[in-house]
Amino acid sequence: MIEKFLRDEQDPKAVEKVYSRLADLLTSDEEVIYISVQKKPLVNILPDCIAITNKRVLFFTPANLGLSIKFVDFVWKDIVDVYTKEEIIGAIFSVKTTGGGEMGVDYLPKVQARKLYQYAQERKESEREARRLRDLEQKRAESGSVQFETPLQPVAAQQIVTPTPTPVPTAEPKPEPVAVPDILTEKLKKLKTLFDSGLISQEEYNHKKLELLSDL
Repeated sequence: MIEKFLRDEQDPKAVEKVYSRLADLLTSDEEVIYISVQKKPLVNILPDCIAITNKRVLFFTPANLGLSIKFVDFVWKDIVDVYTKEEIIGAIFSVKTTGGGEMGVDYLPKVQARKLYQYAQERKESEREARRLRDLEQKRAESGSVQFETPLQPVAAQQIVTPTPTPVPTAEPKPEPVAVPDILTEKLKKLKTLFDSGLISQEEYNHKKLELLSDL
């Protein structure tokens, strides 16, 4: 089962321990691509390991004197770049994340570091292409979506109602005042008629006339 991960002189015991741990970590559609094992100079009892899957990179470190193993993983979409640096003894492989973090392992056999770098670049390219396709599909979906807006209702033409002019009331002609006969004048006329008819004397006429005029 682990033979395909021993082709570049990986330590079988370290690979077996890492692979057994991976069995509990892999998702249903996740596949292990490569496992690299650290090879320290002189003493290499508890080496660090790196595993690459189609979804992430995992860094394994032995703990409790080799009784347990800890790991840190990074999904490909969170990895900005991968680096490898060959030195006199072995090589260094490291990854840089979007958050500015960096994780690496030194003293890797150079051939294994190269394989890690090769597979990591392939996975990065695949992730970049998948991201491009997702963005393209999203843009197509957005541009193809039709948004229905409530059409504006036409404004009904308002009927212009010409207001009927309020008739200005014309002043009705005032009836001419009925001449009220002047009582005094009438009395004087009657008095004069009596005098002219000889019914009263001049003295009576004058006296009566003075009485009437005294009422004014």
